[in-house]
Amino acid sequence: MAAEIVNPHNDSGTEAPEEPFDPVFALHRGGKMAVQATVPVRDKDDLSLAYTPGVAKVCTAIAEQPELVNDYTWKSQVVAVVTDGTAVLGLGDIGPEASLPVMEGKAILFKQFGGVDAVPIALATTDTDEIVETVVRLAPSFGGVNLEDISAPRCFEIERKLQERLDIPVFHDDQHGTAIVTLAALRNAAKLTDRNLGNLRAVISGAGAAGVAIAKFLLEAGLGDVAVADRKGIVSRDREDLTDVKRELAEITNKAGLTGSLEDALAGADVFIGVSGGTVPEAAVATMAPNAFVFAMANPNPEVHPDVAHKYAAVVATGRSDYPNQINNVLAFPGIFAGALQVRASRITEGMKIAAANALADVVGDQLAADYVIPSPFDERVAPAVTAAVAAAARAEGVARR
Repeated sequence: MAAEIVNPHNDSGTEAPEEPFDPVFALHRGGKMAVQATVPVRDKDDLSLAYTPGVAKVCTAIAEQPELVNDYTWKSQVVAVVTDGTAVLGLGDIGPEASLPVMEGKAILFKQFGGVDAVPIALATTDTDEIVETVVRLAPSFGGVNLEDISAPRCFEIERKLQERLDIPVFHDDQHGTAIVTLAALRNAAKLTDRNLGNLRAVISGAGAAGVAIAKFLLEAGLGDVAVADRKGIVSRDREDLTDVKRELAEITNKAGLTGSLEDALAGADVFIGVSGGTVPEAAVATMAPNAFVFAMANPNPEVHPDVAHKYAAVVATGRSDYPNQINNVLAFPGIFAGALQVRASRITEGMKIAAANALADVVGDQLAADYVIPSPFDERVAPAVTAAVAAAARAEGVARR
């Protein structure tokens, strides 16, 4: 690739041949975003209003009434997208600089799909307390914090500590965005097959950020039972190698008391949810209950290929855009933050997340079908529906400040 060329000459001193055009690098050259003014600065009068001396009036007013910062700056409309670069896409720990293209992408999705401004912030530390302290000190500039691509189990502690110390929403999208979209798709799949969540048993492959959050959220929403499997098998109370997070998970999941492997858990299961990568053998998928749901969300290679899943499942979803039923976080986070910022919520509650999932599911409406249990990210109804539902839930739960 052209971006990898350090010396444009080969060993003989002649020009090296040009690399083939790569549209990905072409699109990213110079970055994907920029700051744009919302007021004109055409002459000295404009300058004196936008900057000194006029701006001093606004500063003085905010100093006297700090809540005015939300009315006279962009604070209440902007989110910090914070990462340490330790769990970027499927690339793993690639560091803060290499994470920036993803964070820029996240920021433009906030704007494109939710009308929310966002600023990428890649931190040169992986220490939990240093991340917390840094974000706390940055928080006066922002209306919310979106944590992104921070590895487990640190991500759980970082989110918890930040929300305890800040009075603005803190949301780890890798956890909660995935869980919200999964619940929306699962609700519609159950509706399509005339079942309810309380009668379903799910199996989740992956006990990282997404897997843990999905398990907890689905149980909160009324799922009958869920077993979570990591590399060593089913997360269960009898295991002595569990982290604190997994030990807590074992206390609330796996009511059936299953032990053994992921394949063992799949026998008779109604739902498979994959957030781990790897491949699930077809023989294991074949043991699932009739009319099962397979949500194989690993990218770019789903844990169960859709062609295999369709042999046994009534509804199939993936994380890919080239198959129906894409479980994509962009369906959730823009509207969630838009709704939270609209009412200046102090946090994002479980009720707000469930409201978002229900609103997302309802967008499908009468078009519900096996290949359409979740809307497209480009459906213009999605963000307004999620925004309104989240704002209403924030008011109902007493965390809205306007």
